[in-house]
Amino acid sequence: MIKIAPSILSADFANLERDVKAVEAAGADYIHFDGQFVPNISFGLPVLSSLRQKTDMVLDVHLMIDQPERFVEDFVKAGADIVTFHVEATNHVHRVLQQIKLSGAKAGVVLNPHTPLSTIEHVLEDVDMVLLMTVNPGFGGQAFIENVMPKLASLAQMKADRDLTFEIEIDGGVNPETAKLCIENGANVLVAGSAIYNAPDYAEAITSIRQGAAV
Repeated sequence: MIKIAPSILSADFANLERDVKAVEAAGADYIHFDGQFVPNISFGLPVLSSLRQKTDMVLDVHLMIDQPERFVEDFVKAGADIVTFHVEATNHVHRVLQQIKLSGAKAGVVLNPHTPLSTIEHVLEDVDMVLLMTVNPGFGGQAFIENVMPKLASLAQMKADRDLTFEIEIDGGVNPETAKLCIENGANVLVAGSAIYNAPDYAEAITSIRQGAAV
């Protein structure tokens, strides 16, 4: 099943509850929440905690912070169901995964477009999700980096070869056309921001992305 995770980075910050409930009603599976990142600060713990009180949807929290080990437990306490963090941001990947799981959430790793799969091969048995960035993180509305697709295909093959069950998520520039490429290469969770929140019909946009084609 292809899951759709609208990114609230593209929602109306003054009406997050409304916009979260709108995509939930339109058929979204997860809510994608971007933690703080330099140079563009997006959301922090108070916003996550507030959202947790307003929705029962899975909150998929992508931490874009240096030394995530300092904060992962706080994000789980604030309501995260899934916490992913950048391997580029810590020297203690396995330890951070353990921290997240011991705190009660699912744990995953994130790779920037240029970061090779070799950086996570040793922890694939320990993750619930691998998120591949198809833009450089920090800003919404960037163009999809298609040359991440061979890395996606390789990751999907590693997953199959090892008989693992982690989810493969794609974040950045996802729309119905790029979603088709992602699905064909092995992704099963697609983060979409402007392609959903800028659409006149959220349900139609979500269906189009899930199917990898316009409806």
